[in-house]
Amino acid sequence: MNYDGDIIRPPSEANSIIIQATVGCSHNRCTFCGAYKDKRFRLRSHEEIQENIAFAARYCGRQQRVFLADGDALILSQKRLVSLFGQIRTYLPQVNRVALYGNAKAIRSKSIEELMELKKIGLHRIYMGLESGDDEVLATVKKGETSESMIEAAARVKKAGIFLSVTVLLGLGGVERSLQHARQTARVLNLMRPKQIAALCLMPLQNTPLGADVQTGDFKLPDTEGILLELKKLLTTIDCNPVQFMANHASNYLPLSGRLMRDRDAMVETINQALRGVHPLVPEHFRAL
Repeated sequence: MNYDGDIIRPPSEANSIIIQATVGCSHNRCTFCGAYKDKRFRLRSHEEIQENIAFAARYCGRQQRVFLADGDALILSQKRLVSLFGQIRTYLPQVNRVALYGNAKAIRSKSIEELMELKKIGLHRIYMGLESGDDEVLATVKKGETSESMIEAAARVKKAGIFLSVTVLLGLGGVERSLQHARQTARVLNLMRPKQIAALCLMPLQNTPLGADVQTGDFKLPDTEGILLELKKLLTTIDCNPVQFMANHASNYLPLSGRLMRDRDAMVETINQALRGVHPLVPEHFRAL
C-alpha cells in the first residue's frame, strides 16, 4: 500500500484493508492528540486512492472489511464518498463492511439522507471520538465541540441506522476533574446510546501541548488508583443497554470487555479486585498507544 505517513486505526479493524482516503485530521488542534501533528491535512487524489484499491484487489482477496483512514475520511464530499464506495464494490467485491473515523463536524456536514445513502452502499460503522462529556474539559483540550454538538452528531448516525462506536479518554480531566469527567461522559453516552464504547487511557505525548503541561506540572494526570476509580464511576453511571463496552486497548491498566448491562457487575468487581491489589494490572512498560 502507498501510505502517506503512519496509519492509525481502531483495534477492531486489525484485519481490515486500510485505504487512506485523507491524510491527517482536518481539526488537528486537540491538545492531547499527537497522531497527526506531523501531517498537513489533505484529501488524497483519485489516482492515489485507486492505486491502493488496485493493490488491495491483487493482494487482499481474503479480507472482507475495509477501513478508510486517516482521521476523518467522512469529511470527503458526498460525491467523492459515493464514488469511492463504488470503487470498493467494483474492485473488492468480497468486502462486506466499510468503516471509518468520523468527527462530529464531519458527521453534521452530512444530512441523515446522505448518511443513509452511505449505509446502503456499504458504510457499516463510524468511530467517533467523544473523549469527554464534560464541556469544561472539551474546551480546555480544544476539541472544537461541545457535549451537545456531539450528541447531535451521534443522533444523525443512529437515525441513519449506522453502527456507532464512541471513544472516551480516561484521565483527560486530570486529577481535579477526574470523577466529574467520568460522570459527565457517562451522561452524554447515555444520551448518545452507541452500539460500542471504547475507553482508552490518556498517555501524554511529548509532541502535544498537554504533554508539555504534564512535564511542567500544570496538568496532573490521575495515578493508577485514580484511573481505576474513574473507570468504575464511568461504568456504574452508564445505563446504555445493550452496548459493547471495551477498555482493552493497549493503553489500559486493566483490560476489560463485556456487554452492558449483562456484564457490568462482573467488570466492576474486577475493578474492585484491582483496587484491593488482588487482580494484576498491566505493567507500565507494556502500555502503549
